[in-house]
Amino acid sequence: MFPQSLIPASARRGLTAAGVLGATAALTLGLLSGTASPAPLPSGAAVPLGKGYMGVGYVSDAKDFQPDTRQLALDSAPETGLLANPVGVDISVWQGSINWKSVRGAGIEFAWMKATEGTSYKDPTFSTNYLGAYNAGVIRGAYHFARPDVSGGAAQANFFASNGGAWSRDNLTLPGVLDIEGSCYGKTPAAMQSWILDFYTTYKARTGRDVVIYTSPSWWNSCTGGWTGMSARSPLWVAHWTSAASPSIPQGFPFWTVWQYTSTGAVSGVSGNVDRDRFSADRSRLLALANNTP
Repeated sequence: MFPQSLIPASARRGLTAAGVLGATAALTLGLLSGTASPAPLPSGAAVPLGKGYMGVGYVSDAKDFQPDTRQLALDSAPETGLLANPVGVDISVWQGSINWKSVRGAGIEFAWMKATEGTSYKDPTFSTNYLGAYNAGVIRGAYHFARPDVSGGAAQANFFASNGGAWSRDNLTLPGVLDIEGSCYGKTPAAMQSWILDFYTTYKARTGRDVVIYTSPSWWNSCTGGWTGMSARSPLWVAHWTSAASPSIPQGFPFWTVWQYTSTGAVSGVSGNVDRDRFSADRSRLLALANNTP
């Protein structure tokens, strides 16, 4: 079971994180419209090797998306409502060169960046971004784009852990993420459950951390059958592009820890669109996730 530190404080108090967000929606950090980014593939389409990035497979979960044009007033009183909830981005080679000092100056507190895909692809911008984010004081981590069609979960977890997915308790490193989306890769729900569990078990043996699961309600419900087997092991990063005050979550998870709420955000220091994310609790809980502390 993953540590209590990974469970949002609101959930530990018996409240859902979605409920907390709904009660304070007026203070939500919004986003600015940006330029076009690579379009997601049609639902269920195969992703060419090396072309996967967070959100590439999520058309069906974005049907109700409307751009949110609200902006954070950086001179507002801190630690009130959702202003206390850290906001982040996730990036890959698609974003090109990034000015991480500007990103941090824009209020971004955390980021996950693509490191690997399958058992052969390594994102060419990962090392630069990983160091750049660290030097700018952005709490950052790596993600692996899952390809259950090319190898078993254990092989991909080893590849990820050896090429960016490692972890250290340095106050700035988040646990790795398994980004699993797109098609069901020809697997039955039982076979997909086994693949994910193999990845999780191997990653934890290599790093000592529970991998974060990034997925959408439609993918998880369809491809794993709404499996409950990861809810006590992995924090959930849910992809649901919506202007609503809270996301839908997959069956089998009681709450979310991170929410990717749009793929069309804009952030100072990043050219074009970038995915925007919210953490479900305050900065102290984000640091607890990073440092694996209670």
